[in-house]
Amino acid sequence: MSTLTNRLYRLRSRPVGEVTAENLEWTEEPVPEISEGQALIRTHYLSVDPTNRVWMSEMRSYIPPVELNAVMRGAGVGQVVASMRHDLPVGAHVVGLTGWQDYCVADAAHEDFPFTVLPDPLPAPLPVFVGVLGHTGISAYLGVEFGDPKPGETFFVSAAAGAVGSIAGQLAKRRGARVVGIAGGAEKCRYVVEQLGFDACVDRHADDWKAQLDVATPQGIDVDFENVGGEIMDHVLGRLNIGARITLCGLISEYNDYDGNNAGRGLRNVSQLLMQRATLRGFIVFDHVDRYGEIIGELSQELAQGSMQSEDTVVDGLENARLTLNRSIAGEYRGKVVVRVAD
Repeated sequence: MSTLTNRLYRLRSRPVGEVTAENLEWTEEPVPEISEGQALIRTHYLSVDPTNRVWMSEMRSYIPPVELNAVMRGAGVGQVVASMRHDLPVGAHVVGLTGWQDYCVADAAHEDFPFTVLPDPLPAPLPVFVGVLGHTGISAYLGVEFGDPKPGETFFVSAAAGAVGSIAGQLAKRRGARVVGIAGGAEKCRYVVEQLGFDACVDRHADDWKAQLDVATPQGIDVDFENVGGEIMDHVLGRLNIGARITLCGLISEYNDYDGNNAGRGLRNVSQLLMQRATLRGFIVFDHVDRYGEIIGELSQELAQGSMQSEDTVVDGLENARLTLNRSIAGEYRGKVVVRVAD
């Protein structure tokens, strides 16, 4: 295996703002030989997620930051090409923390987040397993469940055209809620309403987006599926109804702000949680591994029946992963963003 070359990114410094080539070094190294208890996985698709940006910083999180000079952490789907492990046989397709690299050695270091072997034959294209049938779809499912929208209630979701928000809105619609989203640009808003079936969508890029949001939620907001934070979340707090529920999945607008001294801009309307007797629940998808099979089964049925839509934005080339992350956080894509590393 030593004749193989592993292209990879190593984290050399903590980013402030967008991730630069100085922060993430693109390099090539030999692929190591595996030993007893290890397997070698060839990455096919790399998941690009806002949490990648969190892991690069020293922000207090649910998992330690990526250490300086280490391979950049990231979820991916790939295939076992060599193995000295019975649970990861050669030829199996797997999903897990492959890292931002061509080849990953799966060993004891992955015990906290073990690789999952996918069914054979595969029931769906590989990118789906880091999307709607992976951690993003599971996040949407859990967040909607925790928010528990009732028929006729108003369910609001930020980053509505994104990987998680697009699925969350559709799931809330199944429950009979009136679903309102916010997305960046008229094209995304049309997609959310006309293709995904949301009742309304606010254009975040419009000068009057706050007024649009007020008009779109005349009865206030009962459930907020929060992916963005910042001024959008702050305005939503002012629209909450008594007994509203907020499920906090992400704060993408604030991740580039972290510089080691602060963790975001803060909220002005947080008092509305008290005044409206609202509840706010943060959740991390990795805390619910025991439910993955159940949730993936339900989402698979929705896809098979055509009652749910998902979209993948596929960017070719591992070498483009850094720029893809920057563009994803800036809101340039819709649906699940993945990088095709190898066929």
